[in-house]
Amino acid sequence: MKELGRFITNGTESPFYARRTITIEKEIKKATAKVCGLGQFLFSINGKKASDHILDPGWTNYNRVVEYVTFDVTGYLVQGENVLGAEIGNGWYIMNKEHYTFTFPEFMPPNPNPYVPFGKSLVFAMELVIEYVDGASQAIYADENWKTKRHECIQSNVYGSETFDGGLRQHGWNQAGFDDGEWEQAIIVDEADEPRGRLIEQFQPPIRVIKTYPGVKIGEVNGREIYDFGQNISGILTLSAKGEKGDVIKVYPAEKLTAEGDADQMMKGWAMLDMVITFILGSDDVETFTQKFTYFAGKVVAIEKSSGNVEIESVTAGAITSAWKTDGSFNCDDERYNKIYDMIEKTVEANMVSVHTDCPTIERFAWQEPNHLMAPAIMFMKDGRLLWDKFLLDMRTSQHDGKDIFHDFEGNVFPAGDGLVPSQCPCYIPNVLPVPGMGSFYDIIPWGSSSILGTRWHYRFYGDVEIIKKNYDMGMRYLKHLKTKVNADGFLNHGLGDWGNPDKELARENIETAFLYADAMALCEFAQILGKGADAAELENYAKEVRENYNRKLLCEDEDGHYFYRSFEHGDRNVRTQAVEAVPVYFGLVPESAKEDVIAAFRKTLLEKGCFATGEVGLPYVIQTAREYGMNDLIASYIVKEEHPSYYAFVLAGMTTLGEYWEENPRSQCHDMMGHIIEWYYNGIAGIQPQAPGFKEVVLKPYLPESMHSFTCTYDSASGPISIAVKEKDDKIEVDIQAAEGIAYRFDPANLADRGKKIVEL
Repeated sequence: MKELGRFITNGTESPFYARRTITIEKEIKKATAKVCGLGQFLFSINGKKASDHILDPGWTNYNRVVEYVTFDVTGYLVQGENVLGAEIGNGWYIMNKEHYTFTFPEFMPPNPNPYVPFGKSLVFAMELVIEYVDGASQAIYADENWKTKRHECIQSNVYGSETFDGGLRQHGWNQAGFDDGEWEQAIIVDEADEPRGRLIEQFQPPIRVIKTYPGVKIGEVNGREIYDFGQNISGILTLSAKGEKGDVIKVYPAEKLTAEGDADQMMKGWAMLDMVITFILGSDDVETFTQKFTYFAGKVVAIEKSSGNVEIESVTAGAITSAWKTDGSFNCDDERYNKIYDMIEKTVEANMVSVHTDCPTIERFAWQEPNHLMAPAIMFMKDGRLLWDKFLLDMRTSQHDGKDIFHDFEGNVFPAGDGLVPSQCPCYIPNVLPVPGMGSFYDIIPWGSSSILGTRWHYRFYGDVEIIKKNYDMGMRYLKHLKTKVNADGFLNHGLGDWGNPDKELARENIETAFLYADAMALCEFAQILGKGADAAELENYAKEVRENYNRKLLCEDEDGHYFYRSFEHGDRNVRTQAVEAVPVYFGLVPESAKEDVIAAFRKTLLEKGCFATGEVGLPYVIQTAREYGMNDLIASYIVKEEHPSYYAFVLAGMTTLGEYWEENPRSQCHDMMGHIIEWYYNGIAGIQPQAPGFKEVVLKPYLPESMHSFTCTYDSASGPISIAVKEKDDKIEVDIQAAEGIAYRFDPANLADRGKKIVEL
């Protein structure tokens, strides 16, 4: 940790202020601050926050990687007296467990490997380098010259609860002239107690507030004032109130309301969220409080006041995300499609906070499966280049080696498995033991495969071979781990299969083994790109073995001699599901002689259900296989159905973000794991289909759903902007295509021709 000098602390696990006064006597040319405070920090100079970032630094496995943040602070310093200030809170570094924290549900056994703090106290380090006009330079570090004080935020919980005591507020603490005589000298952290991870510069997009939503009072229930922000978000709460010193205000966020109109923190019988933000007034004047080291999640809040003297002046919420740069847009004349798009985009934003969380409410874990299943959908909407670079870094640094061990319930050693990429990266509560009857929640191939398939999506969208170079070894080690899990039938079946399937048809052998094949083929592609011929040949041969075994044991003929895939877990009953048919088609497992039959069998599963009857793992492949083989009409009809399973059913239920499962009042109402339909908006409706990495070559094959008569879609690709506008007018369809000079594109009117009208290119 020598890059930033030593870490300092106030010696506690609670948030603290840190300050230092410095005197500058010469004219400044440039000043740069490198700052790290764990778990989260805010940095200021002369009372001014050093950036518009919040919740720095990004979440990592602090035993392996710790991020610092670089700020250009040239304009913050003045000649004369200057005050450097930092505020440090808990985050995941030392998790505070007041109020709600995640616990595993009753159907899972107790976890013998619980959360372990990463340090003994919260810590802070800084290097400020000042370059002067005369050519001299000066470096200032966090050391014994700093002073610390207990923070007004006396409790900060990573799951959204914070407690602020206005009586502890240090007015003017980070400005010149402040009397810090009662502050304590900072403690230098012993080298043995410093963070263990290697220090790197934070490179992913910082978390920012992208929009502020005012809370609108909608009523009073059970003695609580209810405010609605109008949008379900991950947010930073700001509240202004007037009362008497010592009055207490408690704010309870929720995603929804109870039947009587109160904030409903019950997560569908799973848990009572008990997320609460507490403000203790420190004076009789109007006071404003803003969350510092964590964020709340929800659409509404209930506010309890300890006294009738308290008047709420205002309550606002700042929606936060790391995915604030937008690369794509879509708009059409059928508002149902626009509302679905907006709902999913808001869900993605709420779940991008330096890691890709599963939900902002219940878990806040970085489950990895959407980092390939949702990758194309998100990369069309948002700039994912550096976000995925960070996600893949977290996978590399979380990958286990043969020395990593856990324990079972009896205390016996439970080896992690050399090469295993955990289902969560970073993983703060490693529940490694398989759940009887359900499989492993820690070692799941569609989750760990993000290390390979997430890399491939990054390469396809951005065309940067460096992403393959950085992650190739991780992928090869992970495939080696998977080979140790192959059973006597030549299948993988130790994970969760088609997780979230509404009919509980998980089809583990079919789904998980298909990913084994996909991983081997993706790595074969990487090896060819990197010029590793021997690896490529070995990987191709292994993939061929997997494919041949898969088809020998799962590809069947019906009574009419037509091919289809059976779900292995049903034995000889020849059960078919949408995912069981679509996944092998998508990944190229189907022999050419059987392909037409299997596609017909897949279509039949769609028609029989009349909806998407698949889990989050199978869903992207169901949608994309349907698109590829002429079933856009079915996709369009299914997504706007008014009852579940349907995306539009969520909109009709008043939800502003996507639910976790196909159901009303889902456990989590802000889960982006099923937002795959956005990929179809771009490559199905707009028909933007890349033919080369980085969109250097593109086929444009637009489609108009029956209820849609015009749309405009734009995508700022790695090779430049692409836009396509389609408008149906009386007896013709006008198509306006714009593409950057570096993009070779071909317009394919086949899908539009089905309308039976003249197609005119503008």
